Amino acid sequence: MTVALVGAGPGDPELITVRGLARVRACEVLVFDRLVAAELVAETPPPALRVERDGLSQDEVNRLLVAHGRRGRRVVRLKGGDPFLFGRGGEEALALAQAGVPFEVIPGVSSLASVPGSAAIPVTHRGVASAVTAFAAHDVEALDAAALTRAPGTLVAFMGLSGLERLAARLVEHGLPAAMPAAVVSAGTTPEERTVVAPLGAIARAARGLPTPALVVIGEVVALRDALAPARRTAA
Repeated sequence: MTVALVGAGPGDPELITVRGLARVRACEVLVFDRLVAAELVAETPPPALRVERDGLSQDEVNRLLVAHGRRGRRVVRLKGGDPFLFGRGGEEALALAQAGVPFEVIPGVSSLASVPGSAAIPVTHRGVASAVTAFAAHDVEALDAAALTRAPGTLVAFMGLSGLERLAARLVEHGLPAAMPAAVVSAGTTPEERTVVAPLGAIARAARGLPTPALVVIGEVVALRDALAPARRTAA
């Protein structure tokens, strides 16, 4: 394959897949996200060209992948989490397909379940939640809050920390109890991981000052953390 769209996982460099790591170690060009672990970037061969995505528009990234791909170089686009879950991997795949550049998609461990799991919060649990709704919360006012409150099971908000106060308020306005358990997991799966748990109506205040990236989890499953966290064994 000429271009590989590779999921780097949720933060911990050991959570990249075996296939993804093999592509990184064999690449000639690496285009990587800012939040990708430095240990993974360091796995590229010494002659490889490394390009940080920060500072580039999506169109510029697309053109870069197409240009190097057309030259037949082994290109890796290394993205946090999974390329096709809030990673714009679909846009990059379309650009490559339209340019006639061969590509492959190597899935990554998404933060959707792995970050709450690292914090001892199962997003599904028999008898508590049998469904999960994931959504991007960078534009809170554009969300269909009424539909979210009707969704069964657990809500998981990506990019929701900066607008968390308004997000919680809108969900409560449309029917979720202010007492609903909620959590914010910052820097999940990394040594800097921090988790704050509070009722939905108070979660924004409790999470004030937490750094991004952060994931917001809302639902009864959050209450299971009290029983699971004390016995959780963290990675060495």
